[in-house]
Amino acid sequence: MFTQSYAHGASDRLLLGQTIGVNFDNAATKWADRDALIVRHQNIRWTYRDLQREVDAVAAGLLGLGLQPGDRIGIWSPNNAEWLVTQYATAKAGLILVNINPAYRVSELEYALNKVGCKALILAAAFKSSDYVAMVGELAPEIDDCPPGALKSARLPALETVIKIAGAAIAGFFDFSDIAAHGGAAERQKLVELAASLQFDDPINIQFTSGTTGFPKGATLTHFNLLNNGYFTGLGLKFTAEDRLCVPVPLYHCFGMVLSNIAVLSHGGALVYPAEAFEPLSVLEAVHEEACTALHGVPTMFIAVLAHPRFSDFNLSSLRTGIMAGSPCPIEVMKKVVHEMNCSEMIIGYGMTETSPIITLSDTDDPIEKQVASVGRVFPHVEAKIIDDDGRIVAPGVTGELLARGYNVMQGYWDDSERSAEAIDRAGWMHTGDLATMDSDGFFNIVGRVKDMVIRGGENIYPREIEEYLYRHPNISDVQVFGVPDDKFVEELCAWITVVDGATLDEAAVREFCQGQIAHYKIPRYIRFVDSFPMTVTGKIQKFVMREQMITELGLTVKASA
Repeated sequence: MFTQSYAHGASDRLLLGQTIGVNFDNAATKWADRDALIVRHQNIRWTYRDLQREVDAVAAGLLGLGLQPGDRIGIWSPNNAEWLVTQYATAKAGLILVNINPAYRVSELEYALNKVGCKALILAAAFKSSDYVAMVGELAPEIDDCPPGALKSARLPALETVIKIAGAAIAGFFDFSDIAAHGGAAERQKLVELAASLQFDDPINIQFTSGTTGFPKGATLTHFNLLNNGYFTGLGLKFTAEDRLCVPVPLYHCFGMVLSNIAVLSHGGALVYPAEAFEPLSVLEAVHEEACTALHGVPTMFIAVLAHPRFSDFNLSSLRTGIMAGSPCPIEVMKKVVHEMNCSEMIIGYGMTETSPIITLSDTDDPIEKQVASVGRVFPHVEAKIIDDDGRIVAPGVTGELLARGYNVMQGYWDDSERSAEAIDRAGWMHTGDLATMDSDGFFNIVGRVKDMVIRGGENIYPREIEEYLYRHPNISDVQVFGVPDDKFVEELCAWITVVDGATLDEAAVREFCQGQIAHYKIPRYIRFVDSFPMTVTGKIQKFVMREQMITELGLTVKASA
């Protein structure tokens, strides 16, 4: 029994003192002939031996193009085989992979590339409405007159090499399929030497954190951060070489890159990419046809899969486990995933990019009430605590900010010592900005963001609590609650609701459902029925966008205290 909200993830499993490249080579030797990667939209089926061959060829080719260990190389692409190959090839070559959000547009791309000084960029030709090649051309029109690998751009001064995935040849661009040809015997020997000289504390990845204000920050992560977080996630999921994970989450984010790719490949399982981006039917088809044993996703993805009109046409009996994470996991949705999708060992994870990402994880053997009502206990080899506004650890059950410390905490934000110091205190604690509680058994529950907490007439209100209650209504498919300015109470509650297909619902029915069940001040004053919520590519709900829309719609005045 815990007497204060502090926990340490003691473990008899040692941390892996390896680089990602060494760990992958060991896996490729051990499971050479087993499936490693299945990319359905590219018709690719590779064994570990096949994947290792591709990774080594590209790693040598990148060195042959003149890239050196420590150089930054961006990747701007939806999910595909080239993404995974690049992830492991850059790790083996000692290059720092910079994940670029597929939704970025011109100014965001310019900022990301220049912030970390990317020397090279690997990109898809296009994705959805984004013409990546055209956007690079807009930023660096000089590329039309430069040989591949010799770009000299006024707006992108560090960028020299641009590599395009698939499509017709374009002046100034290398083709990804040609990279391997630039790696000869000398580069292969260099890879052997790097395997022995690279250190697991070397930075290997930069991921930009999405924020509601200001420029994105580049969280700098090491081999040690990422490999161990992925490896211990695989242990938590009880992954073996028999498991096959369906991956509809984007690879550019920690969820796909670490909790999917590394978690599977460090345990000998197979990765299944159903499509280049999430689409519920492709997920159902992949699980059914590839006999997937695990499925990862954010709550909105599981909601979409469950609601698909052809859901009952597919055999999901092969499913056993998976992770629901990325944003608060509604209890009612989790119950449906467990019972209707056969995920009896489904678990919930919580973390953030800056912590590689997992901080807490539930266990497949936890009682169902714990699996659906918490985000689990602290992760192996990680510490977590909850503090009040004065920095003191609170008692179990008391709400405060969640902090984490351990191997998983980033080195800092790239070239931003000031914001790094704000995030990681002198004792090494990462301040998450999330409000949480820890019970006496060590289970954590995320109440909401510190910035999301609504203060109405002096009452602290946590939107997550109200959302969980509203999810119980049989006609509500999804709901998001947030605060908007109010002249009298400083803030008032607003709820955006999506209704179950074929059902009807109005504001009066919602308020009647709340009456007498939750405190009067927790009943949303404003209720809107919508078809969808604004969200990031990773499926994170953007409440600040909803708030801004409601302020405009209602003609509200934003005060400094709101």
